[in-house]
Amino acid sequence: MSGTAIVMSGGGARGAYEVGVLGYLFREFSQRLGRTPHFDFYSGTSVGAVNSTALAATINDPATGMALLTDIWLNQDLSDVLAFNLRQATRLYRVWLGGGSASGIFDPRPLSRLISQKIPWRQLVRNIRRGRLKALTVSATNVRTGRSTVYIDRASGVPLPKSGNRVLIRPSHILPQHVLASAAMPLVFPPVRIGNEYFCDGGIRLNTPTSPAIHLGANRIFVIGVTTVQREAEIPLGRTPGAAFLMGKAVDALMLDHIEHDLERMNLINDLLADATEAIGEDFLPRLNAVSKARGRPERSFIDTFVLHPSVDIGALAGEHLRSHRPKLSRMMGRAALRLLEVGEGSDADLASYLLFDGAFAELLIELGRSDAEARRDELEDFLFARA
Repeated sequence: MSGTAIVMSGGGARGAYEVGVLGYLFREFSQRLGRTPHFDFYSGTSVGAVNSTALAATINDPATGMALLTDIWLNQDLSDVLAFNLRQATRLYRVWLGGGSASGIFDPRPLSRLISQKIPWRQLVRNIRRGRLKALTVSATNVRTGRSTVYIDRASGVPLPKSGNRVLIRPSHILPQHVLASAAMPLVFPPVRIGNEYFCDGGIRLNTPTSPAIHLGANRIFVIGVTTVQREAEIPLGRTPGAAFLMGKAVDALMLDHIEHDLERMNLINDLLADATEAIGEDFLPRLNAVSKARGRPERSFIDTFVLHPSVDIGALAGEHLRSHRPKLSRMMGRAALRLLEVGEGSDADLASYLLFDGAFAELLIELGRSDAEARRDELEDFLFARA
């Protein structure tokens, strides 16, 4: 089995960038070429799971789907996602100490309602059943074991990959609780119970889920990243970085490292297969796959990748935004929450950029995603159509 996969990373509020890229692909790009990009496999983690599930659920009418996603992101206030109230205040001790029920700093119910009510779940079932896509994967992290769990909803006849030492594969109809679990950032939101286990943000172990797509049979992968490659932060002399600055940089580096590691590994395998084919002959790969199939292992193939990163650092963009805007907050959150979102040292606000679920900030990221995709439209056309 082969096909093209779209992979969307986790990144909290940075997910609006993914929506900008998708909006361009399924509107201006499609209109310009007179045809719509087709993806066989949809793979997402954390906010990428929200976006990829919404896209898979509306792929029968992608223009409407893009309008839905854009509306969700543009018409939100910070309090719509990071809700904090008296009930949350009285339960803060449970975030640290644990207790009878799962707890997080913020109330998960607004996010849960958004995921449950905005995504057309019945249409998702129909799209998979009718073969409009081969599979949708959503990744989450098992709180007890720390192991990644990949939930796979697939069309009839699509083989299920085997679990590995680090990743557990679970066939399942993707439901709101799977997406909510994948997006449950530790401490920020409580872990989500699925069956007898608790799960949290899939980005902890599998932030850019290329592996599930490859094991399902994808031989071309389009990845939307939300971090900028090779950028150094500037810190004014005489200032010591605070916790928010350090945490933001740590998350940023972790997310980028996932993508770079996956790409390096795929390029290494491609090089090995190319060298072996040149050394042994054109029949090398068919012979290798015959042995793999006999042993019940997945077939090997060349993996073609296209990765789109933001051209502007989103942490710096968040810093600029916070200097001129103040997101709407509930009274109880007020100044305390804004202190967490303050820019601090240098020009970056990396931590804020993951938490700034604000319509005005989302608008900036959507436009950035759209313009970045447009700047590479010829490459995108070649990747998505010329070699299809």
